[in-house]
Amino acid sequence: MVLSLESDHHQIQEKLKSTLKEKCQNIYQGNADEGETVYLNKIYTELHVIEGAYGGFTEEHEVRQQRSTYVTTEGTTIKASNIFKPNQEKRIRTVLTQGIPGVGKTVCTQKFTLSWAEGEENQDITFLFLLPFRELNPNIGEKDFSLMQLLHQFFPVIKSLEKLGTDCKVLFIFDGLDETLLPLNFKHNKVLRDETQPASLDVLITNLITGDLLGNALIWITSRPAAAGLIPRKHIHQWTEVKGFAYDQREEYFKRHLHDDKLSSNIINHVRSSRSLYIMCQIPVFCWITATVMKKMLRDNVTGGMPNSLTEMYVYLLLCQTDRMTEGHYPMKSNNVVLKLAELAFRQLEKKKLVFYEADLKECGINVEEATIYSGVCTEVFTMEGNRKREVFSFVHLTIQEFLAAVYVRYSYMQRKENVLLGYLKRMSTKLLPKSVFSFHKIAIEKALESPDGHWDLFLRFLLGLSLKSNQELLSRVLHLDGDGEEDVAKTIQFIKEKINEEPEAKLNLFHCLSELKEESLVQEIQRFMGSGRLTAKKLSPVQWSALTFELMTSDATEEEFDLKKYIRSEEGIVKLLTVITSSTRALLDRCNLTVNCCDALASALSSISTHLRALDLSDNNLTDSGVKLLSVGLRIITRIKTKHILTCRLNECNLQECCADLASVLSSDSSHLKELDLSGNDLQDAEVKLLCVGLASPDCTLETLGLSFCGITEESCPHLSSALNSNPFHLRQLDLSYNYLHDFGAKLSVHQNDPLCKLKKLWYNSKRLVFVCCTDACSLTLDPNTAARSLFLYDGGTQVTWTREQQQYPDHPERFESVSQVLCHQGLTQRHYWEVEWRGHWVDVAVAMRRISRRAGSHLCGFGYTSQSWSLYCSEDHYSAQHDHEPLEIPAPPSRSHRVGVYLDWPAGTLSFYSVSSGTLKHLHTFYSNFTEPLYPGFGMEKDDCSVTICTVVDTQGVDSQSVSAERT
Repeated sequence: MVLSLESDHHQIQEKLKSTLKEKCQNIYQGNADEGETVYLNKIYTELHVIEGAYGGFTEEHEVRQQRSTYVTTEGTTIKASNIFKPNQEKRIRTVLTQGIPGVGKTVCTQKFTLSWAEGEENQDITFLFLLPFRELNPNIGEKDFSLMQLLHQFFPVIKSLEKLGTDCKVLFIFDGLDETLLPLNFKHNKVLRDETQPASLDVLITNLITGDLLGNALIWITSRPAAAGLIPRKHIHQWTEVKGFAYDQREEYFKRHLHDDKLSSNIINHVRSSRSLYIMCQIPVFCWITATVMKKMLRDNVTGGMPNSLTEMYVYLLLCQTDRMTEGHYPMKSNNVVLKLAELAFRQLEKKKLVFYEADLKECGINVEEATIYSGVCTEVFTMEGNRKREVFSFVHLTIQEFLAAVYVRYSYMQRKENVLLGYLKRMSTKLLPKSVFSFHKIAIEKALESPDGHWDLFLRFLLGLSLKSNQELLSRVLHLDGDGEEDVAKTIQFIKEKINEEPEAKLNLFHCLSELKEESLVQEIQRFMGSGRLTAKKLSPVQWSALTFELMTSDATEEEFDLKKYIRSEEGIVKLLTVITSSTRALLDRCNLTVNCCDALASALSSISTHLRALDLSDNNLTDSGVKLLSVGLRIITRIKTKHILTCRLNECNLQECCADLASVLSSDSSHLKELDLSGNDLQDAEVKLLCVGLASPDCTLETLGLSFCGITEESCPHLSSALNSNPFHLRQLDLSYNYLHDFGAKLSVHQNDPLCKLKKLWYNSKRLVFVCCTDACSLTLDPNTAARSLFLYDGGTQVTWTREQQQYPDHPERFESVSQVLCHQGLTQRHYWEVEWRGHWVDVAVAMRRISRRAGSHLCGFGYTSQSWSLYCSEDHYSAQHDHEPLEIPAPPSRSHRVGVYLDWPAGTLSFYSVSSGTLKHLHTFYSNFTEPLYPGFGMEKDDCSVTICTVVDTQGVDSQSVSAERT
């Protein structure tokens, strides 16, 4: 509804709206025939826009920037229509929205304008003026004019408006800062405050932006990131960024664009099968490149050889456009068209220019008439915008320009024997030297590596991709680019690998090149790099994070299961690799030093409609209740999406105490599909279990397995659990209540197994009193003197050991530790077992190991925790540390320091837990998860005068061992 305005303002506003509606309601799409337009509202797909984005100048290649930020954002997602909604902290006057070419900035401003013109949104704005910098450029150098004269020139319908003044709310939209030819001299331009006073165009624009002219007016500027620095940061009140399409928006685009459910479904399925294409489809322009190519292929029944790499996609795009040239009976041969466009692309790429003019065309033998034909027929490749004084030309997207540039460079070398990548003098001096395709590739690779901003990175990928025979054969219909032999390609691959070893900083970028060459060892190469430990040794740059993500996304190795520990244990790893996590079926994020700080980003990813995640393991991280509260939001949202379910969630030992109300809300959500929830090892106690039972009792709860072992609950929880099983007996099949203080009440829960409606099959509980610890699986251990190092003295029947300077006179034995002060017990354990030890001294290792652990190697090969055959808890006065396979993990010391450690091994379940025992209370320290395949032998290590270990006898206060029951119904 239009606000109350003076009648003249209202009439002018309506005329302006009509003009802008006519201008913005139709959008010229690259795949439309010349002159054909599409109604914007019919095909518009909401873009992913964030506020609080990073703003400022960047030298980084823009497609590389896109890949470095598609996973995470440092801001809040907003709708473009809400970009001027004020926040509580400050008034927003000037907004700069940045985004890489083709990501949808112009369409975003066009949609905003159309919504205003049609009376749908932002009706508090009186006048809106859309002024693309590209259209302002021809006015540069003209005589001075006032702001009102400029607006009258662009919008004749407002000529009766003499002044804007301060009575009305005005928005100026300046689209395409990167295309301006204005100097934007903020420092030296005169101050202008009168909208009727003539001045140069540069003075008008800078004073509008600074607020000296029409200080109450709103300003919205869009720009490529590289040009954002043209405006001083102090004049920008809000930075935003257009990120393109989120995952579900990509699929929505194909459906709205193609208007053919079967066709769009086929294209979506293919794009999803090629993760590199799926990632690139974040860019809207790449979506319609893909739609253009695959629509033609599918309608022509070309089902074999569908494009799976970027080079293949752009080869097919070029073929589609040359087919149009042929179908249109244009007199020029298509190869002449391609060569001229390719040369233009290369020349302008060298100059880092995306927009060019008639003089640029003439350099490549293209006149304006030919350019008109190219822009009308090769619409996905070349566009032309006419205005009153000057034609402006561009390729639809930077990647198209880079691909054609690669075509030109390769053609020049293969057919003209000229390497245009070299300067003129260099070409002349090497003209008579022997040449090979491999040496040509070497020069291109070196050129790309020398570019600090990655300017030639994507060009290089296309150039190397064109060396494949399959791509050469496709392009032979237009140009002959063949000439490579298998030997040249093999040498190129080897050279890239050598460069990878020499230049770690550039290594991940070169993996993209190997991908275009379809090098089979790509995944193995990057996994070796990630497994080398260098990832944890230094902070990765955004570029490296994006490359790592891309490579993991294109690897089948992470599709079923992604284990973050293989790459990096950090919260930054979670945030940066969210796309990899949510595209995998199982995500193992346990033991990765995570806290509440990463939970918001993880919850957001969980709630995405595109997540493939079915099992999430967050065990042994200090998430706390605040973290689980955030995660529960994501889990509640995802349960509403009927085809996307988190089925398994493990939150063992996450320092949880008051989170069950949030988890209950997840369990009771409509269409909840959570099947397994493990909360073992958290100090929940009875009050929290009571809250959890509210969710269990819900008819929407479909949980099948619930783990509450070591949760400090008592018999008070049993009635609530029983009530929940009565209310909803149809799903829960396994309930683990072991190692809690249930007394005899646990047995009463087993009566539900006699209920024919109840699905409960397995129930674990402790049937007798358990006051201090669970004695159910308490085992008697004795030290094996045949394994003891000679620096260790065993006594008291093999239940105590101490370190001595005097070497013991033990006989030689093949199982004796020779180089480290360690000892194993006699007993090999393969079931559920619990034991406790008292330790004294500077430090000791409490461990378990396989019998085959090395005895004579150095400490790095046979020390407890240093190998894949042992698991160790390092105990000292000031801290604990858990270690397996040479991967240490620091553990916060509990407030009440104790020298007694409890160890609980559940060999069949694959868990090994360590606890600090104090005054009958168990405080969880750490749990290892593994697939145990051999008996495990308790062991101890130490190396100081005062160090000793005593194996303790475990009994409860009544002197009666408690009995653990595993009740199973067949």
